[in-house]
Amino acid sequence: MSRIDETAPFLPVRIAIATISDTRTPDNDTSGDTLAARVAGAGHVLAGRAIIRDDADAIEAQLRSWIASPDVDAVITTGGTGVTGRDVTPEAFHRVLDKVIEGFGELFRMLSYAKIGTSTMQSRALGGVANGTYLFALPGSTGAVKDGWDDILRFQLDSRHRPCNLVELMPRLKEHFSSH
Repeated sequence: MSRIDETAPFLPVRIAIATISDTRTPDNDTSGDTLAARVAGAGHVLAGRAIIRDDADAIEAQLRSWIASPDVDAVITTGGTGVTGRDVTPEAFHRVLDKVIEGFGELFRMLSYAKIGTSTMQSRALGGVANGTYLFALPGSTGAVKDGWDDILRFQLDSRHRPCNLVELMPRLKEHFSSH
């Protein structure tokens, strides 16, 4: 159950969005537009937006740029999480992640199963942390973006969500760096 504590302060998260596709353009990026509208509608800051071709090196380069930026707290991508030869978003993510948040992909597929049945097994949606920045990879369909945001990320990226949320952990994400 997701609960919002209306007495707690809302802390906006700076979120960058990337659409991974060889065919999407700013004119037809419905998944990216849907996600950007939801991020802004929830009160967060759109820290960046890009359309990146289905190329692991190009995806990795954009992820590394956003991870290095002090103006980006989280990155959400849409697209490239399937099993075809051009789907390389998870591979690019694994090049940069310090930690995988296994529960994100598991929860996404569990929620998706109720809507699309066993076809959800084709999704390699995943989440993780890289140098103190949250990264989430969603499938490219508008429906998947809505599911990922509306049913998971909207709550976990809201500082008022109880019993806990990812925002309250942000100050501690780089703890292991200070011990070296």
